[in-house]
Amino acid sequence: MLIDEIKKANVLAMKARDQVAKGIYSIVMNKYMLLSIEKKEKGQTASDADMISVIQKTIKELEDEKANYLKVSNQQKADDIQKQMDLIKGYLPRMMSEAEIREEIAKLDDKSMPAVMKHFKTNFAGKVDMGLVNKIARSL
Repeated sequence: MLIDEIKKANVLAMKARDQVAKGIYSIVMNKYMLLSIEKKEKGQTASDADMISVIQKTIKELEDEKANYLKVSNQQKADDIQKQMDLIKGYLPRMMSEAEIREEIAKLDDKSMPAVMKHFKTNFAGKVDMGLVNKIARSL
């Protein structure tokens, strides 16, 4: 599972005394563990799709944080955050291209907005930008 790979990377970062990498891996692992606890309370188990969701949310948070550091001219912190984003982006699956999304929509019998969004959310969670799907579906 993806969480196991991140745990291994965290151990390697600790051995290398890389505080920037260790920091982001710890954050992602903690968020995943919290989500896992919430899911257990509901009788569910956390999956790789949940980990992908955690990573995507963390990247968005890091982008905001980086923008704030750039506003106050703290380039060193912005560079550290960029390094963290690059490290965890490596665990994300390849995202579907616009052409692939259009092709998948063309295969659907029901091309209504709710049906298209449900299809992508169910079958391609974490592998597609839902905002892009929405934009493409509206243009068809």
